[in-house]
Amino acid sequence: MIAFIRSSLSRQFLLISFPVLLTGMMVIGSLIGKQVEESVVHRMGGVTGLYVDSFVAPHVQSLLSSDDLRAADRVALSALLTQTPLGKRIVAFKIWRPDGRILYSADASLIGQSFPIGEGLAEALAGRVHSEVSELNAAENAAEAHKWPRLIETYTPIHALGLGSVIAVAEFYQRVDEVMHESAAEQRQSWLVVALTTAVMYLLLFLLVRRGSQTIDRQRRELNDKLAQLTALNTQNEQLHDRVRRAAASTTALNETFLRRIAADLHDGPGQDLGFALMRFDSISDLCSKRPGGEQERQSAATALRPIHSAIESALADLRSICAGLHLPEIDPLTLNEIAARAVRDYESKTGAKVALVVADINTAASLPVKIALYRLLQESLANGFRHAAGAAQRVEIRSEDSRLLVEISDKGPGFDPHAAVKVGHLGLVGMRERVEILGGSFDLQSMPGLGTLIRVNLPLVVPEMNYE
Repeated sequence: MIAFIRSSLSRQFLLISFPVLLTGMMVIGSLIGKQVEESVVHRMGGVTGLYVDSFVAPHVQSLLSSDDLRAADRVALSALLTQTPLGKRIVAFKIWRPDGRILYSADASLIGQSFPIGEGLAEALAGRVHSEVSELNAAENAAEAHKWPRLIETYTPIHALGLGSVIAVAEFYQRVDEVMHESAAEQRQSWLVVALTTAVMYLLLFLLVRRGSQTIDRQRRELNDKLAQLTALNTQNEQLHDRVRRAAASTTALNETFLRRIAADLHDGPGQDLGFALMRFDSISDLCSKRPGGEQERQSAATALRPIHSAIESALADLRSICAGLHLPEIDPLTLNEIAARAVRDYESKTGAKVALVVADINTAASLPVKIALYRLLQESLANGFRHAAGAAQRVEIRSEDSRLLVEISDKGPGFDPHAAVKVGHLGLVGMRERVEILGGSFDLQSMPGLGTLIRVNLPLVVPEMNYE
């Protein structure tokens, strides 16, 4: 079965269509043969019937004035069957009265008997010649059935001369040999025509199917080649996509390392210099206050130095704040539960707001880029909620499902139009979305004026980092 399915269309057509066409040819040939046989029987019966009617009708006209045949008519009919060439072709002969009674028969025992009117007799009484190959099963055919298995049975109406009405029916029987011989010849000719027609049709159909099969095979090969190319390109795309994700995850970690270095450099460089400058400024301010001179001069010097002192203090405070924002806590050894708690605790300590934290026990280890994304996401979203919603009913829910990290951050603030916010240029939302999607996650923001804000994030727990092949 598998070999058949894998074979070409033309081969399948050969295996399936040949028995179908052969069966069709046999059925058509049989029907045509039967019709030919019936046609030959009707034609020969009709010709013989006309001949019989011509010779028999003059000897039956006495039925116009009598219910039975005269003795002279019976003698003439017997002589007609024994002394003429017609008798050699007819093996039995009967004359029927319209009521189904036999007026004459070669078998004298049937004369005067009545039988049911059959189909052939009824047609003849209606004025039509009826001829068929009979199996001699009727009761009136008992004598003939002992001698022959089958005979051609013909009913011919006998008309009243000059009137045209049917006064009797002549029934005669002929051997089937001549009919079968002629029928067989015509059947052979019919079978030959059917066979040649079927062969030509089969050949034409096969050529057409073969051409279509070759076209399909060629297109299938081309399609397989294109599919192989597409598969190769898809594999390359998957490899490139995997490398991009690894590079993105690596970039996330490298960015945080870079920010940490910037914070350290700012703290250890300009921060230290500003601190040293502030210390020296205080020393110089003390010296100026102790220098000899008038009180007015000392007040004037203190007034001139005070803005410089304030500027240096403000610059040092801003620098320390920047360093604190850039510097990421050491979160690599922490679990996701601990990272979430740390981000919420830092937010609450800075703002004084309260956050409802619901964290499922997540035992699955997570990659460092995912930990960084989680911390930055909580940091940015909570800060936005405090800035724009005054920290109203802020809630954080974190759980894992099928190796994915699910995070929901919500508040009951005034809400906003997310599309309008993006158009205005809120980089925080864009940054959070990019940070999540670059790791292969999804970011969904839902907010409407007066209904609060909900952020849903779906992240893989494990992403490739620097494991390049």
